[in-house]
Amino acid sequence: MPSLKDLRARIGSVKNTQKITSAMKMVSASKLRRAQEAAEAARPYALRLDRMLAALAASVAGQSGAPLLLAGTGSDKVHLIIVVSADRGLCGGFNGNIVRAARTMTKALLAEGKTVKLLFVGRKARDPLKRDYGDLTVHAFEGMMRRGATFAAADEVASKVLEMFEANQFDVATIVYNKFKSAIVQVVTRQQLIPFPTPDSVAVDHSIPTAVYEYEPSEEAILADLLPKTVTNQVYTALLESDASEQGARMAAMDNATRNAGDMIKKLTTKYNRSRQAMITKELIEIISGAEAV
Repeated sequence: MPSLKDLRARIGSVKNTQKITSAMKMVSASKLRRAQEAAEAARPYALRLDRMLAALAASVAGQSGAPLLLAGTGSDKVHLIIVVSADRGLCGGFNGNIVRAARTMTKALLAEGKTVKLLFVGRKARDPLKRDYGDLTVHAFEGMMRRGATFAAADEVASKVLEMFEANQFDVATIVYNKFKSAIVQVVTRQQLIPFPTPDSVAVDHSIPTAVYEYEPSEEAILADLLPKTVTNQVYTALLESDASEQGARMAAMDNATRNAGDMIKKLTTKYNRSRQAMITKELIEIISGAEAV
């Protein structure tokens, strides 16, 4: 049975931990508000851009002059998986869900005889997957999400992906990230970046009216200039969603940790008081027994 000194030390240690988790919860709550606003503000632009590109791609798909980012290489032998995670832990199942999704996708592609390459944004997905698929890793970005998602970071990642595509290092690129729903709900999402999905391969929302566009100078010229920028925008949207999801997951995890620490403090305090009362009772019995013996 632990002594009173040990119980006091443990209670003090748990209280210190509770202060840390409570502070981390407040910091994450503050960051979550900004990250959520940024992610929600980016969604309408990304949606409209995808719809416009889908309409434009439908008119040039299959033509000989279609850009390579739209037409693809004509093969799907080599797949590049871009895994977006956090650089830090203590955010519940945020990183674990991404790791499981990336591992499942990698296993499925390898089972089909495909060649898989992994590109990591964030350290927490790279470390566990590197143990199993270290020979598949082609590049890893670290530290770029510590101050939140920025367009410069997205441009750096997209430039690397486009550089690899121009060098014929892969045929299909897919980004895996957590999409923000709420502070306690994040949905693992897989989005194909290259080649750009045509309307036949994506779900179309018929409740939204379709706009009619006129293009100048030509559809092919616009696509050739706009598709690389679209890849950057899609990566940026994924980073924004991932950042908001990370802060929400960390806030929820730290809230649970703070509550658990409070419950543990109550149990330890009760145990400490009972042990102290038992010790006092024992000392009183010894004093009374000694007095009666005299």
